[in-house]
Amino acid sequence: MLSKRIIAVARGRGILRTQHLQDASRLLNRARMAQFHSSRLLQAETIKVPQMAESISEGTLKTWLKQVGDTVTADEEVATIETDKIDVSVNAPQAGTIVKLLANEEDTVTVGQDLFVLEAGEVSREAPPKEEKPPAETEAKPKPTEPSAPKPPTPSVSEKKAEVPKPKEEQKPKKVEKETAPAPPKPVAGSRNETRVKMNRMRLRIAERLKESQNAAASLTTFNEVDMSALVAMRKKYKTSILDEHGVKLGFMSFFARASALALKEIPAANASIEGEEIVYRDYVDLSVAVATPKGLVTPVVRNAESMGLIEIEKEIAALGAKARAGKLGLEDMAGGTFTISNGGVFGSLYGTPIINLPQAAVLGMHAINDRPVAVNGQVVIRPIMIVALTYDHRILDGREAVTFLVKLKQYLEDPAKMLLTV
Repeated sequence: MLSKRIIAVARGRGILRTQHLQDASRLLNRARMAQFHSSRLLQAETIKVPQMAESISEGTLKTWLKQVGDTVTADEEVATIETDKIDVSVNAPQAGTIVKLLANEEDTVTVGQDLFVLEAGEVSREAPPKEEKPPAETEAKPKPTEPSAPKPPTPSVSEKKAEVPKPKEEQKPKKVEKETAPAPPKPVAGSRNETRVKMNRMRLRIAERLKESQNAAASLTTFNEVDMSALVAMRKKYKTSILDEHGVKLGFMSFFARASALALKEIPAANASIEGEEIVYRDYVDLSVAVATPKGLVTPVVRNAESMGLIEIEKEIAALGAKARAGKLGLEDMAGGTFTISNGGVFGSLYGTPIINLPQAAVLGMHAINDRPVAVNGQVVIRPIMIVALTYDHRILDGREAVTFLVKLKQYLEDPAKMLLTV
């Protein structure tokens, strides 16, 4: 009996020791997991909506380019925020993994708002190894055969003869009732669907500014004709050599920009603006060039166009146009501007009255070039003619100044050598 008690006590102590070891192991694992999670929390960083500009405090979260679980490198674009002026890219400040998205697409977000959570860590751009799938089973498993039902006994010949067909009952013809309901309307050919699309912030801002211009400015438009013969010949002669030497196509916009800058120096009121009760005159020309983009019309600015040559202007316009179509324009590219040129001729426009881009005083509209019969030295000849339009704010410019500006522009364009010789 004593020996049995000793054995039982020893076994009990062994069980207790094993239980204590298991409890200690569980506590150690919990501590390790807590340490792991706390280290992950310490590495995670909440990324906020960045500063966009002094005049912009909110925007619309247009697109998430990354989702939860995606890895990013430092300075990689994660989201795009649309404002009423530009699209702002939100980039990852460091390499890591997206842990959580704190806003949905089309939400309005403000500067400083929490946007997403990034867990820092080195990111490997090597493609993960593809998992080998097990080969498909080629041998089809035999399907269990279902027991077939017993076939009914076939009747004998004598039984078939015994069966006599019954005579068919005569069916009385039913009376056809006349339909009194009206005939349904014939379907209309073609689709009748309607689609409602929310206006983006840039389009809303454009609409607001255009209406503001119509309400605020005393707008008036004057027209003139330009014989483009000399300009077309000059462009045809030099466009290939300029493309080979400078890598830029020589277009008509650079000639109009240069001629406008020279005419604005002679008519400074067309380059001025109203601020309160004062008129601000400028000795420099910052040309706003209208560029059509999928989101709307934008007007990037060519700074100090009065000091540029034709090739310099062409290069700057090409660079700004490429940035505009790619949606990469910044506020610094569109801020300011003292005079605007809009070229509706690239779309085939023959006449038009452009709208002033406030607070500017005037806007020049270019149109399509068409061959027309004109009188030259008493003879009717065919010449390439462009109609140009100047919409001006009559609060600043009088009719005499506006017409004189267009006449000066016409003279420079019809004799390009004159604008190249003028400083």
